Amino acid sequence: MTAQLPRVQEPAGVIAVSTIGTVLLDALRKFDPRYLWHNPVLLLTEIGAALTTFIAIAEPFAGGAMPSGGTEMPAGFTWLLAAGFWACLYTATLAESIAEGRGRAQTEYLRRSRSGTTARRVLEYDRAKDPSAQTSAVERVDSRGLRPGDVVVVEAGELIPADGEVLWGAAEVDESEFTGHPGAVIRQSAGDRTAVTGGTRDLSDRLVVRVDAAPDDGAVERTIRLASRSRRQKSPIEVAFSALLASFSLSFVLLVLTLNAVVSPVAPPVSIPVLVALVVCLIPTEIAALMSVTGIAGMYQLLRHGVLVTSAKALETAGDITTVLLDKTGTVTQGNRTAVAFVPVGGNPPERLMRMAAEASADDPTPEGASTVQLAAHAGVELHHAVVEQGVFVPFSAATRISGVDLPDGTGIRKGAVSAVVAWLKQQGTQPPREIITELKERARDIAETGGTPLAVAIKVPGDRGRALGLIHLQDVVKEGVRERISGLHELGVRTVMVSGDHRLTAKAISEEVGIDEFVGDTTPEDKLEIIQKEQKQGHLVAMSGDGINDAPALARADIGIAMNTATAAAKQSANMIILDDDPSHLVDIIEVGRRQMATRGALITFNFANDAVRYFTLFPALFVGVFPGLDALNILRLHTPASAILSTVIFSTVVMGVLIPLALIGVPYRTTELRTSLTRNLIINGLSGVLVPIIAIKVIDLVVSLLPGF
Repeated sequence: MTAQLPRVQEPAGVIAVSTIGTVLLDALRKFDPRYLWHNPVLLLTEIGAALTTFIAIAEPFAGGAMPSGGTEMPAGFTWLLAAGFWACLYTATLAESIAEGRGRAQTEYLRRSRSGTTARRVLEYDRAKDPSAQTSAVERVDSRGLRPGDVVVVEAGELIPADGEVLWGAAEVDESEFTGHPGAVIRQSAGDRTAVTGGTRDLSDRLVVRVDAAPDDGAVERTIRLASRSRRQKSPIEVAFSALLASFSLSFVLLVLTLNAVVSPVAPPVSIPVLVALVVCLIPTEIAALMSVTGIAGMYQLLRHGVLVTSAKALETAGDITTVLLDKTGTVTQGNRTAVAFVPVGGNPPERLMRMAAEASADDPTPEGASTVQLAAHAGVELHHAVVEQGVFVPFSAATRISGVDLPDGTGIRKGAVSAVVAWLKQQGTQPPREIITELKERARDIAETGGTPLAVAIKVPGDRGRALGLIHLQDVVKEGVRERISGLHELGVRTVMVSGDHRLTAKAISEEVGIDEFVGDTTPEDKLEIIQKEQKQGHLVAMSGDGINDAPALARADIGIAMNTATAAAKQSANMIILDDDPSHLVDIIEVGRRQMATRGALITFNFANDAVRYFTLFPALFVGVFPGLDALNILRLHTPASAILSTVIFSTVVMGVLIPLALIGVPYRTTELRTSLTRNLIINGLSGVLVPIIAIKVIDLVVSLLPGF
């Protein structure tokens, strides 16, 4: 989803109230110790709050509030501390609940659109005899009963019931509620635009769709689960940082447990509620509560940009990406390469080249194949369908890089990369003349230099030598806005490399057109994998964007694998981010959000530790000032009484966490500067504000608290 999330057809106020109520209750549910067990800092806060509450209940039966460190505490002090601890815990759980709840209202439309959708499932679909399923038996079923492999029929105006692939037909599909982009897109059988998403609407024509994923596993449901954060796993950095915070907190617990034993020869003991206040105020509660919020917020921000993140680790890695590998077809270009011309070589008649190219493409379902047949037909070439239908189609593969047909009389026709077609001729026992190979390569270079893709066409007739007939000129179109986004990657200091299975000169022309730093042509899946491994060995973190089956190994190997929503199932499974609207420009958004998350966490950590430095000066003098009046010199804020100082600090710990929630959700701006400069700015801005804010806030709170009797 982008910034325009699904539009809910209900009054905004009703939705807001419902969402607020859900968030508030969810924050209370998070008080469950089984949930807080995964966040030891917050669990420690809950234990302290419960212990203080128990003491507050017992105090009236023990003669009132106990003195602490030689200072008499006012009536109600323990109750106020207990309330402050519970408020602090509630604010911490509320932060995560808000982050989780932000996506709930926006996904309600999607969930409701899925519920109750009826699908027309085709019984015993026969693609060869009845591709449009016009005469096939159809049953109406609930869309949630569909399973991968089922075939459904969708008419104009109906919702597509599940993620799938178009087997027959072409139609305009409205995906705006899902991607946030207005306008319809074309989805059709064959080619690179066959994928459809459950919950989107067919606007124009009949489609026959094979279901690829059960409704509960489709893209819409994954989006809903992501927005609700019900299944989010902590990233490795969060896990490691949680362990660090737990160790840090344990040191304060040990300090508090041994404090009275250490001072017992010279001072009365500090009361348990005050000891709990020391722990709650000085352990990094804010960081523990907001660390996961920044991760949730980052994933949510990308979701609004139309990027589905399936791994928290991937988002953290995004901030450190230094190299982006872009697959040309489907990522940089539209992917619908179209035949625009035939280029004969060796004096071959143009009509023969067109006929052989069309026969080799008659059963080719790709846009390249269909456009080749259409271009030949426009030139007046008619196919001998009876002969072609009896032939055996040879599909394209990444390994052979050719396709074609073997006719009943033993004639073989092939089209594909120049080197692959020449190699095929050699396998047939034919060595094309040197001048033919030279001409073929020169014409291919001419096509490639214009950004086109040359496909060589060759024929081998039984009893005759094989011949290279010429080339098909395919032309692709660069996606809108790619050049600007490549420039945006450069501004972020990220190097771009385009990898393509097309001719090297084609790759060069496209890369120069959009401003890509480096390019590699004539690549195989193994080559892409090798390029990524080479980059990683040099210390680079690599993001790979692709959409084909042959991209799957590279997507899995890259530090971040990014697939388009119309990508093959293999590519989506290997990737850990999916661009819902197929717009590669979101690569900039991914890296920017990753870096913003890093900057936000750095700001929160610096601010929190600076806060702690001030809290030391408000808490420790108050512990024993009743015994050692000279400690009042450390009361730099001139807080009214020890009880007021302690309670004001507890209240501030709650208030500051609430203030930091919007910062954790929105993030702090990230500027592309040297690390040293960025660190210095962070220390100055966040460190300085982390000192000034608590000084002012605690003093103001103390002025209010001092109005209470006894404080």
